[in-house]
Amino acid sequence: MANKHIDEATGTETVGHEWDGIEELDTPLPRWWLITFILCIVFAAGYVVFYPAIPLANTATPGTLGWSSRGELAKDMAADAARRAPIFQKIATTPVADLPADPALLAQAIEGGRAAFKVHCVQCHGAGAAGSPGYPNLNDDDWLWGGDLDAIAFTLRHGIRNPGHDETRFSQMPAFGEILETADIEALITHVRSLSGLEPGSAAGASLFAEQCAACHGENGGGNRELGAPNLADSIWLYGGDRDTLRHTITYARNGVMPRWNARLDDVTIRMLAAYVHSLGGGEATPVPEQADVAEGDDADVGV
Repeated sequence: MANKHIDEATGTETVGHEWDGIEELDTPLPRWWLITFILCIVFAAGYVVFYPAIPLANTATPGTLGWSSRGELAKDMAADAARRAPIFQKIATTPVADLPADPALLAQAIEGGRAAFKVHCVQCHGAGAAGSPGYPNLNDDDWLWGGDLDAIAFTLRHGIRNPGHDETRFSQMPAFGEILETADIEALITHVRSLSGLEPGSAAGASLFAEQCAACHGENGGGNRELGAPNLADSIWLYGGDRDTLRHTITYARNGVMPRWNARLDDVTIRMLAAYVHSLGGGEATPVPEQADVAEGDDADVGV
């Protein structure tokens, strides 16, 4: 304290210590800053009293106002649900095949399906629904089970090869490695590739195809939607059309699985998903009753 003195240039008292001839001024805090600091303390004390603030073992002090961010979120979610309820009700009571008759309702269903797709479907089919080996591209017009709205909704509800569920889509290709010799499998590969113009065919492969494969895939390899047998005569492949991939498919079979979403999602969400998938570019018109191969609710190969 004895070292303190008044700085002549500023008229401010020093703090009382010096280093290498340099002294520090004991300049008081600006009054506005001090007032602000005090107000912050008062505000913090009030916040602790009125709002959740002090952490406890599993929660926090509730505050005298009873406000919480979770409570606000619940209110907002409830308000949004109430806003969307009439739309969902209309989608729920409109047959899926009739959605295109109401363009405004269809547009709302598609947007709802787009949001649901991002949550439940992109993991397998990709963000752009282009698929990957073993997971179908939903942007094209190649369908195993049918691509109309009813068919797509049925696939979403009941899935592909779900054990213990009677309505699931089910097709089973034999593992021909247990039936045919290696040379026969190679001949079949050649014939299957020839169906889509990838290489010249062979008489041996054509004969084997007629014996072993035509019952499901058709004489010309065009597929059969009632059986879920893919069209082998186009250039679209679920797992790949090169010789190595086809060798694995024919030898061991694939039999992929798609979950049945009626065990996880409500029917309105499934309808909206069907509308969205149908809108991606490959959706088909609903067959007229006398031309329909399957009952209403039949499903597209959104699956495998």
